[in-house]
Amino acid sequence: MSQAKGDRRERELVNALDEAGFAVMRAPASGSATDRELPDVLAGDGEVFYAIEAKSSSGKPIYLTGEEVEALIYFANNFGAKPRIGVRFDREDWYFFHPGDLHVTDGGNYRVKKETALAEGTDFPEFVGESEKITLADVGEDGVGDDGPDEEILRVLNAVKQDVMDVEEAAELLE
Repeated sequence: MSQAKGDRRERELVNALDEAGFAVMRAPASGSATDRELPDVLAGDGEVFYAIEAKSSSGKPIYLTGEEVEALIYFANNFGAKPRIGVRFDREDWYFFHPGDLHVTDGGNYRVKKETALAEGTDFPEFVGESEKITLADVGEDGVGDDGPDEEILRVLNAVKQDVMDVEEAAELLE
């Protein structure tokens, strides 16, 4: 059942990237029927090329083994693509991370929590170049938003209030 859901999510990502103007394909039998570790999705628009490991979850944290991430980076570097981890939680959009931006567990695996994806991930429109994220540093530089609390700060504080994010994560985000 979860393999079918993962396959469906990968196809959904492929279709969304195709609609955004990327040449895109799912790697055949990625991770199973070949001795070579392949990314789940390859996508490019003539200027940027991605090797994407796609993961989905109902809401529980997503874990990737160190070997999965190392294989993705190895393939991407040899192929000339940017390695990305694409995550999708139920009732949310896709979010993307460079492997170096993921939390590494004590056991050497990688973890993405839903609240981390929502707060720190690159959303789909930004990933495909349709929009650009404005950070708190950007807001401070050009003086935008000086007339009240920043929406991002309010979102983070609200996430803490709703017990979706712990105080330590919020403090890291707001540093």
